[in-house]
Amino acid sequence: MIRVPSAIAPYDTDVPDETAGPSGTVRAPDLDPRSAVSFAIALAILAVTVWFIRSVPRTLTAFAIGALIALALNPLVEALRQRWHWPRRYAAATVLVGFATLLVIAVVLVTVPTIDQFREIDEEIPEVVADLEEFPIIGERLRSADASAEVEKWLDDLPERLDVDATPVANAIGTIADGLAAAFLTLLLAVTLLIDGEHLVAVVRRVVPAANRPAADRLGSLVYDVIGRYVAGSLFVAALAGVVMMIAALLLGVPLAPLIGAWVAMTNLIPQIGGLLGAVPFVLLGATQGAGTGVACLAIFLVYQNIENHVLQPVIVGRAVKLSPPATMVAALVGVSAGGVVGALFAVPILGASKAIYLAVRSGSIEARAP
Repeated sequence: MIRVPSAIAPYDTDVPDETAGPSGTVRAPDLDPRSAVSFAIALAILAVTVWFIRSVPRTLTAFAIGALIALALNPLVEALRQRWHWPRRYAAATVLVGFATLLVIAVVLVTVPTIDQFREIDEEIPEVVADLEEFPIIGERLRSADASAEVEKWLDDLPERLDVDATPVANAIGTIADGLAAAFLTLLLAVTLLIDGEHLVAVVRRVVPAANRPAADRLGSLVYDVIGRYVAGSLFVAALAGVVMMIAALLLGVPLAPLIGAWVAMTNLIPQIGGLLGAVPFVLLGATQGAGTGVACLAIFLVYQNIENHVLQPVIVGRAVKLSPPATMVAALVGVSAGGVVGALFAVPILGASKAIYLAVRSGSIEARAP
């Protein structure tokens, strides 16, 4: 092969090669410690940014629920301020302490009996399955499969399975830890909004042009009135439903009665579909005590649900949003599709507030610009 000489001469910077030692060996590069610190800070900022982006949905959910709690408790704060002429921070602290006390009492009343009943669940479940074998249609299939013996064997082998594979326990602990962290963040946001809500509103108000502030004040008051009354009324109706179902479960001897009450109260907040979600566990647990008890649970729930739908909801909640049942159902379905349970909780009051704003603008009580 014939080599053609290159027309480009080698380039020499006349700078000595500092990486080569006296014997021609290559030395390790000299790193400035400040560069390492800067690199570590950059990695930390990147990690925090990624965590924040991934946690945005959870943060928004916590903020939304915290706002609901703050809106529900704010009327009590205002009532204390007007009645006793207290500063807002004292009134808010009193309401928060009372709310926290009631919450702790409710948790204790729910968890302690539930834990006691779960300790006996390994003895009760086979008996429940044996009772289900007496049911029509499914009873014969359960007896042919020897379901009670299989369930008892599965319960006997459960400790060994958990000892070999700790993944379910670890997953449960992780879920509980995440739930506690989310609950703490939600309560922290609720406390912040309840105490500093006026300051936050004042900051937002200063951003609005002076000419539009009167209309913005009327608009904000209208939205707060609709959403605040809806949230407060919904919480009252949900708590009442939970108490009624818990009392019914206790009277009928249904297991996990306090947990049933808490579950019914939580699902009652979900428009339209909340009743079904609350009824299914109540009726199923009642059926474990016999077919008659299950039918009684279903009858009690249906009677109460009709009273709630036709008396309590229209009087306590319906006057706040002034929406028809079809509109409420559509709003709930859209909210569930967009944001899950939290979306369903906010969809109805947002639609009610939008309707109130439209009617106010159409009537001329809220204008785009103040005269």
